[in-house]
Amino acid sequence: MFGKKKEVTALDNEQRELFENAQQRIREKRGLFTHFIVFVVGTIGLIIISQVLMKGEPPMLLQVQWWIWVLFIWLLLFIYHAFKVFVTNRLLGPEWEKGQYAKLVAKQQERMGALEKQVSKEYQVPDTKIESAAPAVKKELTMIAAAGTNNELGKDGDLVWRLPDDFKRFKELTTGHYIIMGRKTFESFPKPLPNRTHVILTKDPVYNTDGGIVVHDLQTAIATCSSDPNPFVIGGGEIYKLAMDAVTKIELTRVHGTFNVDTYFPAIDKNQFKLQQTVHHPIDERHAFAFDFETWVRI
Repeated sequence: MFGKKKEVTALDNEQRELFENAQQRIREKRGLFTHFIVFVVGTIGLIIISQVLMKGEPPMLLQVQWWIWVLFIWLLLFIYHAFKVFVTNRLLGPEWEKGQYAKLVAKQQERMGALEKQVSKEYQVPDTKIESAAPAVKKELTMIAAAGTNNELGKDGDLVWRLPDDFKRFKELTTGHYIIMGRKTFESFPKPLPNRTHVILTKDPVYNTDGGIVVHDLQTAIATCSSDPNPFVIGGGEIYKLAMDAVTKIELTRVHGTFNVDTYFPAIDKNQFKLQQTVHHPIDERHAFAFDFETWVRI
């Protein structure tokens, strides 16, 4: 009815980046050429002003006329401009930045690979039974969360309730341990939680922070916690889903209420976990909602 729509060939990301870099280089060279023209015109203008229009002896600075000093400083600025365009921006441009990012990622992957090799035996079932004089330390991986009646977690990166006793229990259980979390959860903290080692799981290959250890897959995150007999997975929603098959215990605060949220806790498969303990907490002057502390263990 309206005729055949004309097909438009879109640039892929690499072509677009090359095109934008080329445009940037053209703008830089055009700016340098404009600077050169202004410098030439300005030089002629200063000579005319100092030698023709000014009456009397021109002011001197260290026995050199003032306009020569102006031209000298201006020439230095022009040389700096040219160096920046033809040396700095060319040699240390986008390709150099990519190379630096690649080196950082490679170093981090190498470090994570070494951690995986170091602890791989602790998270693998041996093919043959080996008798040991001392019993092996039982390794746990615990998921800790607070969720509403319909598994509501939070909205806009924050909780939709304030339960001081739940915060207190979270602190008591996780202090002294490794805590595994997603990048958004980590960035929601005003500062890293004290006396805990933060392991941040993210898909961003160049993400970096001084507040914890950055990893890019769950296996590496667990391997990073090898020295801790009971690390904790603390969220958010996507990390809970990712870790559900790996955890051995779930410490869940079940908040009695329904809430408007955008993030949910994954449903607990009762064929995989059994409810070991429940402790009820009623409504009081500090808690607007009743809740239960539930402990689930893998069957």
